[in-house]
Amino acid sequence: MDGYLLIDKPLGWSSFDVVNYVRKTIATAEAIKPKQIKVGHTGTLDPLATGLLILLIGSYTKRAPELFKLDKTYEATVKLGEASTTGDAEGEKTFVSDKQPTRAEIVNVLRKYSGDIMQTPPIFSAMKVGGQRAYKLARQGKAVKLDPRPVTIYKNELKDYEYPVVEFVSQVSSGTYIRSLVEDFGKELGTGAHLISLRRSQVGPYSLNEALQLEKLNSDIIRTHLTKL
Repeated sequence: MDGYLLIDKPLGWSSFDVVNYVRKTIATAEAIKPKQIKVGHTGTLDPLATGLLILLIGSYTKRAPELFKLDKTYEATVKLGEASTTGDAEGEKTFVSDKQPTRAEIVNVLRKYSGDIMQTPPIFSAMKVGGQRAYKLARQGKAVKLDPRPVTIYKNELKDYEYPVVEFVSQVSSGTYIRSLVEDFGKELGTGAHLISLRRSQVGPYSLNEALQLEKLNSDIIRTHLTKL
């Protein structure tokens, strides 16, 4: 099998879990060992995030660099009033403020964090520090320092707001962390903020609407839906 496959990653699954599941599904159907099947992905989604994950199968694993740098679109749901050690619902929460910003204030801050900006990745991320993943060091209680880097946020669009919950859509360049964007958003508002859900709906020209549900996957469906670049 050769090609790429669009998957709707479920909540609670890591990107590697999805890769491993697809690898085992193909291996079982072809009666070979899973390690003989090449499967990779083109951009990690956190276990608490859902949505579009592009898998590369067979010789297409060598073409990952063509897809790593594609722009992405996310649907974010945010809770105001609390900060989180991980930037999302998984971390330890700390009360910051009961201030209730107006809708206009939220729109203005979303606009402020648009365009070319410098962004510091979250310490609980897959970024490497001295050859190790930052999140592994952070979980060990070790100090993690990540330098700001340039990213582009093409558009932040407010979809709904009912305190303390904010929903917005963000179109961003590769390498942008929505958790960092949300933390900056909360600091600017003076309320604190963290992600309570995140869904990736677009990667370059590829849409979540075309993605397969993992629970319905089998080798025949994989073979039928494999697409060539």
